[in-house]
Amino acid sequence: MFHFRMIVWFSLVLLLVSSVPSIMAAEPAGCKIRITDKGLDMLKSETQRFVEEELSNISMPDMKGKEGRFQYTITEVKITELNLTHADLRFIPDIGLLFDVQNSSISLTFNRRILYWFFYDTGNINASAEGVNINTALNLIRDDEGRLKINNISCDANIAKMRAKFSGTLGRVYDFLGRVLTTGMRFLLNQQICPALNHAALVHVNSLLETIPVRTEVDQFIGIDYSLIDDPVVTSRSLDMNFRGMFFDLSQQNVSLVNYAVEPVIREYDRMVYLALSEFFFDSGMFSYYTAGIFQLKIVNEKMPKDLEMLLRTTYFGAMMMLNPALVDAPMSLQIAVNSPPKTTIKTSGATVAMTANVKVMVLPPGQPPVQMSSMTMVLVLITETVSSSRFKIFSNQSALESLALIPLQAPLKTMLQMSVVPLINNWTKTGVRIPLADGMDFVEEVVEYHNVIILKKKSKTRSKIKHKPVPRKSRTSENTARNKS
Repeated sequence: MFHFRMIVWFSLVLLLVSSVPSIMAAEPAGCKIRITDKGLDMLKSETQRFVEEELSNISMPDMKGKEGRFQYTITEVKITELNLTHADLRFIPDIGLLFDVQNSSISLTFNRRILYWFFYDTGNINASAEGVNINTALNLIRDDEGRLKINNISCDANIAKMRAKFSGTLGRVYDFLGRVLTTGMRFLLNQQICPALNHAALVHVNSLLETIPVRTEVDQFIGIDYSLIDDPVVTSRSLDMNFRGMFFDLSQQNVSLVNYAVEPVIREYDRMVYLALSEFFFDSGMFSYYTAGIFQLKIVNEKMPKDLEMLLRTTYFGAMMMLNPALVDAPMSLQIAVNSPPKTTIKTSGATVAMTANVKVMVLPPGQPPVQMSSMTMVLVLITETVSSSRFKIFSNQSALESLALIPLQAPLKTMLQMSVVPLINNWTKTGVRIPLADGMDFVEEVVEYHNVIILKKKSKTRSKIKHKPVPRKSRTSENTARNKS
């Protein structure tokens, strides 16, 4: 018995150890979007309009048949009106979306040609399908490229009854044919609804989803990766999508920052849409700008404020006289280079970006190599909302004594950075990046909240300008004619 327990215990230990790498290998999301059941209100109207347009373009086959002495041909079947008044869109846990239509109606018209003995008659028939029920479930997954995709669709449609009204001189005489014609027409219409919606969802909707950017350029230096890292998580109240949310250097697209940040967690359901961004989202952007060599600045000549230039000359006057008195009148420059990727910190009080840079004070004698007068380290902390300097300090890389001599430079250097470096960073960031949504969709009325390690944006209203064009669909019948014999 003891040996059996030891074997079971040892097996469990091996199982846990072997599962650790797969657990640790899970990639945290840099960006998470939650669409709640309240957000489905906007999607419901879009979905209903989409279904109406697709059903209105159903291509119905001609119908021929014989009933006693009557021979009939039905042609040019057209749907004239759809009344999907009782439509609902909701989540299906672990699957995707359900679009449900109950007790609705479809109006259509078609031409008749009827032969009875030697009598031949033509006319128009107005028909209506009543008690139309359509139940469509969409299974949502992540495709190989990281896009949201409809993997499959299950559809069930039925029509409770159909009525037909004849026109023409013999309209009343042919009323008894209505049962035969409406039975056949109801059967054909029933057979066309689900194939039309299946094709539209798997072709048109997936084509629309393909417009969502997965990897796209932000500016001339960096791009962003918005690919899904796993399948959407669907509950009865929401649809959660985890995106990589990673920036990359366009010149070195295979060089990226490893995501060690805490994954965004959204606990609310009150708004229509939530967008959560982790510290990694911002850190990868700063890392990409850093590898692209953007965080370098040379301040010389007219870019150098006169007061700062005078202060530098005063500070290093003695050193220049000892090296070469001719350096006193030579132009001076500051060379600033960030020496490591900036780091973002997000707290409930706000978000900050900290960066460290090397600052070199150079003298530029004409016709001679530059002469370095000093090398110092600058520590700068920026508040991200306004990108304004909040904390700033410098110290010498050479000696503590020189650090004391640099104290008078603190205030003017900070002012100079606010006038030159900060506007430069603002120019890089003011355009923003595109949220991973389909073309034509946008958000309005947003609220931004800061939580520990994440930024959360709440969207209380959405706006859509999606233009839907029905996709041509091949006929499911080998001919454009179907025969119906009673």
